[in-house]
Amino acid sequence: MIARRLLLIGAGSLALSGCGGKLLDIGPPDAGPVYTVLPKYAAAPAGGQKVAWALSVLRPAAAPGLDTERIALTQPDGTMDFYAKATYPDRLPPIVEQALLNGFEASGRIDAVAREEDALHADYNLVTEVKDFAAHYAVADGIPTVTVALTVKLTTSHGRAIVGTFSTVQTGTASANSAVTVAQALQQALAAAVNEIVNWTLAAPMPTTQQPVATASPAKPAEELLHETTRGSTRARNASPH
Repeated sequence: MIARRLLLIGAGSLALSGCGGKLLDIGPPDAGPVYTVLPKYAAAPAGGQKVAWALSVLRPAAAPGLDTERIALTQPDGTMDFYAKATYPDRLPPIVEQALLNGFEASGRIDAVAREEDALHADYNLVTEVKDFAAHYAVADGIPTVTVALTVKLTTSHGRAIVGTFSTVQTGTASANSAVTVAQALQQALAAAVNEIVNWTLAAPMPTTQQPVATASPAKPAEELLHETTRGSTRARNASPH
C-alpha cells in the first residue's frame, strides 16, 4: 500500500511539472547579485586632534525588518519589502559595525578602537541603533530615495554611564530604479553618516577615572606600637571574668 501511494504522488508531481511549465525547482535557487555598501575610505583627512582614550564599538541593533542581508525598500503605501535576488554580503548590523570601525581607523585620530567582542580594554563604548537603511518609493516603479538613519550613544565602559547621544539622518536619490543604484546611494549615505558619528565621538573629553585614594597614616615608632599592643593585652586580661 505504501509503495503504491508513493508511486501515485510521484506521478502527480510529474503531471504538475509537465502542465503549465515547471512548478517545482530542483536544487537551490540561482544566487542573485551581492552588493556591498561599505564606504571606501581614502587617506586620513588633515586636522583634528588625536585622542588618547580607547573605544569599543558594539554590534549595532537594527529596527524590525532591517536585521537581514536583504536590501530593504518601502512601497508608496508604506509597506516594507525587499529587492528580489539582491543581497548584501552579510547582515546589516555587522556591515554598519565594520563601516564605523573603518571610519574611526581612517580618521587617523584614534589608535585604540576595536569591536566589543575583541574583549580589549576600552574607556568608552559606542552603542549604535540602525533606525532606517532602505530605499523609499513615492511612486510605484519610480526613482527611489534612500535614507540612512543612525543613533549612537557614547557610554563609559565602567558603569555604562551615558556621556552623550547623537543622531544622524542622511538621504540621497538613486540614479535609476534598480538594486545596484540603490546600493550605491546607500553606500554614499552611510559614508556621510559614519563621518558625522566619528567627528562627534572623537570630540568627547578624556574620561575621568575616580579611584579612592588611600590616606596613609604617619608611621609610629616601634616603641609606641609595642606599648599600645601591651596595653591592649593588659586591658583584655583585666576585663576577663575570674
